[in-house]
Amino acid sequence: MQETSPIPLVSVLLPVFNGGAYLRPAIDSILAQTFRDFECLVLDDGSTDGSGELAQAIARRDPRLRVVRRENRGLVATLNELAGMARGALLARMDADDIALPHRFARQVDFLAANPAVVCVGGAQILMDQAGRDISPIVPPSDDERIQRQALRGHGSICHPTAMIRAGALREIGGYRADFYPAEDLDLWLRLGELGELANLAEPVLRYRVHTGSISGLAAQGRQRAAGRRACEEAWRRRGVADIGFEAGDAWRPTDDKASRLRFALQYGWMAREAGFRRTAVVYGAKAIAIAPGLGDGWRLLGVALLKPARGKQVA
Repeated sequence: MQETSPIPLVSVLLPVFNGGAYLRPAIDSILAQTFRDFECLVLDDGSTDGSGELAQAIARRDPRLRVVRRENRGLVATLNELAGMARGALLARMDADDIALPHRFARQVDFLAANPAVVCVGGAQILMDQAGRDISPIVPPSDDERIQRQALRGHGSICHPTAMIRAGALREIGGYRADFYPAEDLDLWLRLGELGELANLAEPVLRYRVHTGSISGLAAQGRQRAAGRRACEEAWRRRGVADIGFEAGDAWRPTDDKASRLRFALQYGWMAREAGFRRTAVVYGAKAIAIAPGLGDGWRLLGVALLKPARGKQVA
């Protein structure tokens, strides 16, 4: 008779599609968690860059890692398949390009144990760029009332790869819905919020990577806003509330457009400077100058980053 491993408390849902250079540190950050009672489920959604082979090689060294490979079916189908494979009572989302901080699972498991009314807990994150340079901490609202209020207006009030969800709650609402891709996470928070409370830890639990490979331009951002609006409108109808206004209209990632690249270079640079990540601020000042050398904005950022460290902040 084949021996089965004990049922873990936490199942990590890690979808992969062409994870490239970021997959190994993402998996390593899960395997290095201080909380050890978990399984990590990696579903390779038809990658063509060797992501599946890399995950399988890592899995041969750690039995907590389970890898499934198949043809491409898309993110929502992959997430629902991962949830169906999971044995744990708690489901931890993870993306293939982020890095979980070592105490993430320990903090979230303890929080859910102490707060049985909460069906999903996320957490703060540290924004980092494609090269792994830290930009700034991002601290979302921590209490259910503010999280739900933001979600009902279209804001991503829980960062998807920081979420730990009660498996029973996810099953009860029917999992992710493909009709709301690429705002499937917002739709999920809105429906989970009708079943129980939502929360975020105030401390960072993840380093969240922003890079050009994570977007496909204005068209994708437009589709996400449209899907998010539909998710909110459905939630308004389900909850019997009037149109309270959809606010998430601004782009959240740079596109190939020069004005967009300049705007985000300056935004990330000033965020890094205020957070005390001085070297990152210098890099983005230089990027802004390279995009628009005739404008003073990039030069001002570079000068401030070089000469005036933010008071009381780290210089990194």
